[in-house]
Amino acid sequence: MDRSNEQENTRRNQSRVQEQEHSHEHDHGSCHDHDHGKMPVVLYFVGLALALIALFFNQNEIVQNVLFSLATITAGYHVVVLEGIAETVEHTKAKKRFTPNSHLLMGLAAIGASFLGDFMEGALLILIFSGAHFLEHYAEGKSKREISQLLEMNPTTARLITADGKTKTVDVSELRIGDHLQVLNGDQVPIDGVILTGTSSIDEASITGESIPKEKSKGDAVFGSTINGTGTFTMEVTKETKNTVFSKILQLVNQNQDNQTKAAGIIQKFEPKYVNTVLIGVALFMILTPILFDWTWTEGFYRGLVVLVGASPCALAAATVSTTLSATSNLAKKGVLSKGSAFLSELASIDAIAFDKTGTLTTGKPEVTNYEFSESVNEEEMIEIIVALEKESNHPLADAILRKFDVQNTMKIEVTNQIGKGLEGTYQGINYRIGKPSSFDSVPDEYQQLNTEWSKEGKTVVYVGADEEVIGLIALMDVPNEQALSTIRYFKEQGVHTTLITGDSKLTGEAVAKQLGIDEVCANVLPEDKSKIIDEQKKKYGVTAMVGDGVNDAPALVNADVGVAMGDGTDVAVEVSDLVLMQNDLSKLVKAHKTSTKMTRVIWQNIIFALAVVVFLVTVSLLGLSDITISVIVHEGSTLVVILNGLRLLKAD
Repeated sequence: MDRSNEQENTRRNQSRVQEQEHSHEHDHGSCHDHDHGKMPVVLYFVGLALALIALFFNQNEIVQNVLFSLATITAGYHVVVLEGIAETVEHTKAKKRFTPNSHLLMGLAAIGASFLGDFMEGALLILIFSGAHFLEHYAEGKSKREISQLLEMNPTTARLITADGKTKTVDVSELRIGDHLQVLNGDQVPIDGVILTGTSSIDEASITGESIPKEKSKGDAVFGSTINGTGTFTMEVTKETKNTVFSKILQLVNQNQDNQTKAAGIIQKFEPKYVNTVLIGVALFMILTPILFDWTWTEGFYRGLVVLVGASPCALAAATVSTTLSATSNLAKKGVLSKGSAFLSELASIDAIAFDKTGTLTTGKPEVTNYEFSESVNEEEMIEIIVALEKESNHPLADAILRKFDVQNTMKIEVTNQIGKGLEGTYQGINYRIGKPSSFDSVPDEYQQLNTEWSKEGKTVVYVGADEEVIGLIALMDVPNEQALSTIRYFKEQGVHTTLITGDSKLTGEAVAKQLGIDEVCANVLPEDKSKIIDEQKKKYGVTAMVGDGVNDAPALVNADVGVAMGDGTDVAVEVSDLVLMQNDLSKLVKAHKTSTKMTRVIWQNIIFALAVVVFLVTVSLLGLSDITISVIVHEGSTLVVILNGLRLLKAD
């Protein structure tokens, strides 16, 4: 495929993402918006104007009623005709059974009021209902706009450095791995890559949620959509546009809107049945009450209309939407991405959580934790010799030793690396060697004792020898990251069982678990066994989450009720997980659990409140203590309360 075709496909994909995002705005229940531009609002104000004009025609009842009727039709066209009647017809055809929505109830109430000659009351009902609906649309749209703003942050152009050293502006979709770019101060980093020359501070809030800019220099990774500070640098592209971290964020956010909490799913399935029940109940009420009680047919019909308005479940249908969108938007800004609010809901109810060790609870890189040298040697010189030897090695332990020891003088020692023995080099006639303990024959008791002690703590020990006599030792370990301890402590305080699952030895696993206070350790675990352990945890404890970062964690992440991937982990782990923590920051998992718990609490607050209002309105309607106007005001007020209560999560800690 040539470049022009690839570019065209990229544009098509971006267009498809935006179309999907737009379409999701239509899928949150019948009490929510269908975007037809500004026309619905224009028609609403036309209806409002007609109703106000009608008030001046007190002496001409026919003209007044005609104006009120026109006001009802124009103000209610979008909410009642398009969302009530049209959607009912559409859903009925699709499901091959009568599938009404709650807007239909309001339309029938308005028609009924007009049929009784109460044209003003019918117009007032629609004006209040439609006006409240547009306010709800705005309030819910706020949480959707918070998410949609991510799309606007997607970079579109880049400054490509050409073969002759000049720069030209190109579309980001044209960039390929290996291209060199220039990023000026204040520019948006166009794509993921690594800095070649220059230094700067970069605002990575769009990726990590952190507000403090990060200092970057040669060799450091940079991410598309982040904002460059005062420096200018050149960079090399390391990922194609579709595979950048920010593109993955957009994909996950887009998937999120397809997925609902259990409560939202139940409400959507329940709404048509509820509306059918209300329609049948109101019809029976209108027929039976005049027969059973001393009511006129007109009174029975009118009270039935009041019950119809009071029983409309709009607030119930809106109970989850603004809440879940607000929660996911809030977390996205903090660097926690979910593939659906259902998974956030599950996270709030977990009974157990399992963690991979390397790269999840630990830094993923060994660090020097202890070292000891014989009193007979010069420690400073000994460290310089060790650094000179390790500089010639590409072993991960060598990197750890070089990070630990900062020397002023760099010695020149010819080094040989012998398999099974380690590094060797001669300095001032003495042969120095760094190797594993089993490769040395002559080991003083004090070093054997330290080796045993440090090994029990899960550390890897290497000996340092001079002419094959051990004169010191160094202990290294993949230590817990700075967020691990507080994260484990938090979940234990919540009564959640914690488990460490690792392929490392039992000794190493238990050492890390002891440092962090983890309840259970599963060590020497093969990748295929991790999924079985999750099965056991689910049977023993209940809802179980798994946190990991590697390909070997993928089966367990899929099998868990909630799979959580570290953002710097493998693409496979991120792809199969339900939540992603940017920047491998476990503290974001705590934030996600707190927010999801609050989300669940707010949803149930909304549901209980909405049901209570329906019960109250139906009761007072049956007792004849309410009319259509009062019922509409209370009904729509309750819907707005539910929406605004959900929007609180946009600001949740």
